[in-house]
Amino acid sequence: MTTFTKKQWIGLALGLIGLIAPFFFNIEGLSEAGHIGLGIFFLAAVFWMLEPVPIYATSVLVIFLQILLLSKEGLIFSTPTDFYNPDSYTAFIGTLASPIIILFLGGFVLADAAVKYNLDRNLTRILLKPFGDKPKYIVLGLMVVTALLSAFMSNTATTAMMMTVIIPIIARIDKSDPLRIGLALCIPFAANIGGMATPIGTPPNAVVIGTLSNQGINIPFGDWMILATPLVIIVLFLTWLLLLFMFKPSTESIQLDMSGRFNTSGNAVLLYLVFAVTVLLWVSESLHGMKSAIIALIPVVVLSVTKVITKEDIRKLPWEVLWLVAGGISLGISMKNTGLAEWIVTSIEWTSFGTITMIVAFSAVAIIMSNFLSNTVTATLLIPLAVSLATSGIAGEGFNLIIISVVIGMSASLAMVLPISTPPNAIAISTGTLETKNMAKAGFVIGVFGIALVTLYAIFYWPIMLN
Repeated sequence: MTTFTKKQWIGLALGLIGLIAPFFFNIEGLSEAGHIGLGIFFLAAVFWMLEPVPIYATSVLVIFLQILLLSKEGLIFSTPTDFYNPDSYTAFIGTLASPIIILFLGGFVLADAAVKYNLDRNLTRILLKPFGDKPKYIVLGLMVVTALLSAFMSNTATTAMMMTVIIPIIARIDKSDPLRIGLALCIPFAANIGGMATPIGTPPNAVVIGTLSNQGINIPFGDWMILATPLVIIVLFLTWLLLLFMFKPSTESIQLDMSGRFNTSGNAVLLYLVFAVTVLLWVSESLHGMKSAIIALIPVVVLSVTKVITKEDIRKLPWEVLWLVAGGISLGISMKNTGLAEWIVTSIEWTSFGTITMIVAFSAVAIIMSNFLSNTVTATLLIPLAVSLATSGIAGEGFNLIIISVVIGMSASLAMVLPISTPPNAIAISTGTLETKNMAKAGFVIGVFGIALVTLYAIFYWPIMLN
């Protein structure tokens, strides 16, 4: 029997009250289905924030409640009404196997196989070699390698792996040297930043792409990288300078162990080939036209059929992340179809917001929320609102749904103030090398720079690339 903490009991009570309350109030301008959608939205928001149940379990609960209360096979809307045309239950349950979920599944399989055959460690060894033994360049090298790996692997898995690389390095450095803190922070920060670069790098990217796909807007893998990579490079470089400034090394040189070799077994060689082909096809999606989700099935099929990965490996995949993303996509569907998102949007005087003000507002809100919530949850809650702003026409002709959605997705990944902000942050704190105040100071500055840079890219760079 699970024992609930006081915070969890409060979350459970508030979530259930939020679910039930809309049934007892008549909110002007909101349909009956919208009232139900609002209740589900309240429950999801509270449960995701206070976690009386795991966040992935909340996502499955959201899908179930939508099937039960909002689908045409459910308890209430078996036939269309004047204000609501119910979806089939397959619209909600189908999010568990949406193209975005398959895309992430392919990424997870590649990452799991890379760890199994030490491809990640060997790439780290090779990529770090050119950076020499100077502390500042080693920090830069670690950040570049972490960001590259995080672009194609889970940023949590990347951080966990890279922490095993730097812990022996930290152990050889004097305890009074601020470099220890800089090394411990450079890994989670680089993992968070690197995840922004590709659609599979971090779940908020999948939420953005999945939501836009439901609007008939497809962003190919390579196009996403064109939009994100320049921002990732700039933020990574500024973060490196910030860490060197705040935690200036007193050690003059560090000797790294670069021994090791690639696994040359048949399974490992096949993995290298599949990895290279998959990434190449993803990056060149706009040239050959094959959808990224279809490409993602290549490693899933080839590596499982050839037993490069076994059923034990498949059981270890982070399925809970896929459930979480699916719940977010499903919530967006009901918010749109019940009119809830449009009602929320119309309750705010958006016409008083200029284009720049709106970009800054969405970026700031996304960063602030992501510091206290999961960045996936933040994207899940904010992007449907952006969609409603676009589809309702309230925001005006200057509103670009793709740009605002990318702003939200990118900004959500720039939240690094607290250990709870992202799993990589929590992993870094768990090493005992740094304190929360060290992370908070550096993370706050990155967040401020992040808002400014995202705004500049949204005004000057992304419009050019999207035309």
